[in-house]
Amino acid sequence: MRTVDPDRYAARRRNILDAAAGCFARKGFDRTTTADICSTAGISSGSLFHYFPNKRAVFTAIFEQDGRDNAAQLTRAANAPDPWAALLELVDHLVRPLTDCRNSGLVVELIAQAGRDEELATLVARNDRDLREGIAALLGKAAEQGRIDPGVDAERAAHWVLGLADALFSRSGVAPDFDALDQVPTLRLILSRYLGAVGATAER
Repeated sequence: MRTVDPDRYAARRRNILDAAAGCFARKGFDRTTTADICSTAGISSGSLFHYFPNKRAVFTAIFEQDGRDNAAQLTRAANAPDPWAALLELVDHLVRPLTDCRNSGLVVELIAQAGRDEELATLVARNDRDLREGIAALLGKAAEQGRIDPGVDAERAAHWVLGLADALFSRSGVAPDFDALDQVPTLRLILSRYLGAVGATAER
């Protein structure tokens, strides 16, 4: 029996998901075909179905992977000596997909599909909850260390941190001339002032 190289398998799977995400962002879920995904990923249809049973599974797997990536970033942040710096790095991580402005379309498609798919909606809610809890924990540590205003309600503020990051995606989707990544220093500045950060800088 042929042994499967787990690293190679994971890399190929990630390549398919990255290719599919681009397709879904540009064309939407309904108009994207498995042939589109295969062409973009440079694989055959047989190879695609070796990893995923259907298009819906590919779409869902994108956000499952997103959840795992966020969890890994949250773990690094939780172990960082400076929770405020770690929070800013987490925000950078969350908006990094906007290096390709078309990825804002993927968020729009996610919202649309989650309204029709209970399993996907549950996944989205779980990813959001995990992020909010991780951010609230970072804010709590930052407050304890005197890095932000100790009077900040960490759970309430976590919603706003995510909401402001999400705003870059929505604005990028409706304004083609809006350079979302160019606005990250402004986002950092808004967060710094809102949270009463001490000795913080808006520079990336």
